[in-house]
Amino acid sequence: MTTPETGRPGVHARIDAVWRLESARITGGLARLVGDVGLAEELAQDALVAALEQWPESGVPDNPGAWLMAVGKRRAIDRIRRDRRLDAKIEEIGHRREAEAQGPPPEFEAAEDPERIDDDVLRLIFTACHPVLPARARVALTLRMLGGLSTDEIARAFLVGEPTVAQRIVRAKRTLSEAGVPFEVPEGSDRAARLASVLEVLYLIFNEGYAATAGDDWVRTDLCQEALRLGRVLARLAPREPEVHGLVALMEIQASRSRARTGPAGEPVPLHEQNRGKWDPLLIRRGFAALLRAKELGGTPGPYVLQAAIAACHARARTAAETDWPQIAALYEVLAGVAPSPIVELNRAVAVGMAHGPGRGLALLDTIADDPALRGYHLLPGVRGDLLARLGRTADARAEFERAAALTRNEPERRALLDRAAGMHGDGSTATGRAREESR
Repeated sequence: MTTPETGRPGVHARIDAVWRLESARITGGLARLVGDVGLAEELAQDALVAALEQWPESGVPDNPGAWLMAVGKRRAIDRIRRDRRLDAKIEEIGHRREAEAQGPPPEFEAAEDPERIDDDVLRLIFTACHPVLPARARVALTLRMLGGLSTDEIARAFLVGEPTVAQRIVRAKRTLSEAGVPFEVPEGSDRAARLASVLEVLYLIFNEGYAATAGDDWVRTDLCQEALRLGRVLARLAPREPEVHGLVALMEIQASRSRARTGPAGEPVPLHEQNRGKWDPLLIRRGFAALLRAKELGGTPGPYVLQAAIAACHARARTAAETDWPQIAALYEVLAGVAPSPIVELNRAVAVGMAHGPGRGLALLDTIADDPALRGYHLLPGVRGDLLARLGRTADARAEFERAAALTRNEPERRALLDRAAGMHGDGSTATGRAREESR
């Protein structure tokens, strides 16, 4: 049985929606079959092409995911049969699966075991985010194989050329194959190391959507939503990992502010100036629930749980004035001990400046001002400008805002920083910008 459509555009939109939902489990299932993530992704793409060719004429199957999986498996068997270079083990797998190719039409195939599907997706997440790959390659491969995004969509999201993204994906798959990375969920210490890589990739994707590093848009909601979706999937597949729930909590709470983070012209609206009535209460509740799950699992809080706790402090405050800055500063001090970095210290300086006065914040900031990791980082002069403005040092603050504007590659943020520089007054007041939002 098929679903009637009203024309090719309607079918193509349906295929796109199905692919976004099903691509990860299809690729994961095929990877389990052939033992090669790169080949599995190619076979999944072949199934997608078959759908694009057949569904506009035949209609969309009742179970489109099963249809795509069946076609992918049959293409895998065909590939195994004709590729004599594959070793005996792969050939044996092909013979073992041959019976499936003689089965009923794809739309009537029995449903896959849900637990096995979950295992396949979890294996795929750990494989795509393997530390053997550079961070940019992990991001591209994750969005391609787990998010179902096209090469063009990934390129547009990160403002790079499509050939660059295509090369990253090809090289990533080749690297995984040459390194002999197994399609499995690692155990023990290896699992902990790989999990950190998975969480890093998801948060990189989310952060690029939350505050774009370059381009004409301050927020890219699609990237935030995709990272959050993948985080929720990971939390369901790895329910005993506190840091997974911590990252989901952090993303849920930060995503709750999306509608309040930009003004009418797309300009950034800093945290303390946002209309909190626009914050999404459902996402906040989901974030609190995820944070509670993380805490209930016990153990020493990790960096994502601590960052989620900081975000929760902001979410609990009905107004900016009610924000518990001493608690946020204390949490940043713990975070600095668990995951020390110049960026954490930069955020800590903001929190200390809000909790204990701009003088103390500036003193803390001065301890990291010469750190090589912050060289060229626009938020360092941005934070410094805010602290100087609150101390009444307007000329110095104006210079810092102008320096920050020259360093950022995001156009809305550049304009906002220049406005802050131009809006400085002799009393030290300013249209305070993103600096305070860094303590999230």
